[in-house]
Amino acid sequence: MNTFAKLLLSIAGATPLLAVPVVAHHSDAGLAMDEILEVEGTVLEYSMRNPHSYIVVETIDEDGEPIEFEVQMASALTVSRRGWTRDTLSPGDEVRVGVRPSVNGRPYGLIDWIEINGEPRQLEEVVAGVASGSALAEQATTDTIEGIWIVDDASLGDDYPGGLDQLASRDLTPTDAGLRARASYDQNSEENPEVLCISKPTPSLIVYTDLYPIQIEFIDAAETISIRTQHFDGERTIYMDGRDHPPSAFRSHEGHSIGRWEGDTLVIDTTNFTDHRSPYQNGIPSGAQKHVIERYRLHEDGTRLNVEFFLEDPEFIEGSMTHSRDLIYSPNIEMTPFDCDLEATRRFLPEE
Repeated sequence: MNTFAKLLLSIAGATPLLAVPVVAHHSDAGLAMDEILEVEGTVLEYSMRNPHSYIVVETIDEDGEPIEFEVQMASALTVSRRGWTRDTLSPGDEVRVGVRPSVNGRPYGLIDWIEINGEPRQLEEVVAGVASGSALAEQATTDTIEGIWIVDDASLGDDYPGGLDQLASRDLTPTDAGLRARASYDQNSEENPEVLCISKPTPSLIVYTDLYPIQIEFIDAAETISIRTQHFDGERTIYMDGRDHPPSAFRSHEGHSIGRWEGDTLVIDTTNFTDHRSPYQNGIPSGAQKHVIERYRLHEDGTRLNVEFFLEDPEFIEGSMTHSRDLIYSPNIEMTPFDCDLEATRRFLPEE
């Protein structure tokens, strides 16, 4: 038994206080996602940062010695949209926390539920996989695809598997090269691009509308279109002037995007991506043959935008993947900076 196990009450298979679904995440590797452990103690630190917020709890090990247990939460942007502030917790507060614990006995875990000073604190939709777009928007209307948009969770269906890697695991079939790369990948290492605040390229910005809005803007009389995602402050430029893609030697993180209108639908074709070690959050890479086609169409009532993408990369993926969802027009949401914090994005890495 590890040094703190006797202090933790395993309640795997039970229904813990205010338990909520836990979305797959870039630092879920190395965690027992099917188990919940209880940590009780005093708050030493509470920090709201991106991509992770943290609570550090001082508890007592089996030898009566104090230890520090790190509890990972969602990003500052995500928890703040659910009512958390920098005053929600303070050093000295007493907490009970249910966590998905580290498999190697390290005092670290992903939050599942929390009780603060004897009072349950609602966590629903803080670590859940889908943001409630309906609750965020006030059913504003528009006559253009320009604006700020976030997912309409009702459009995802009851069979939606969760986050990016869960969706990719269901809908992507890797080639032999993809299988080898996935098998050798270690998320809990420097191999993971996000430990350097490197984002996942298109079409991840569509999938991440579960939690982060996108903003579409027409530039220079619609000669170009800008699409920004709050997730890792990603930004793309779509050229609408009829140009072709450049030669394959010219590659970039978000690729080269050209667009056209098919009636009322914006169609975006993107190629020329640079190599990425884990664009789908599961260790399957992408390379020079990656190709994405997106389609954006405004609903007749002006409240929702249907977004669909088609993805292929024959080097690493068998066949193709398609996905569709509706986004809600949400002009009330601010596109505040993500400002990825290098310490916060690396904090989940095991100590050497």
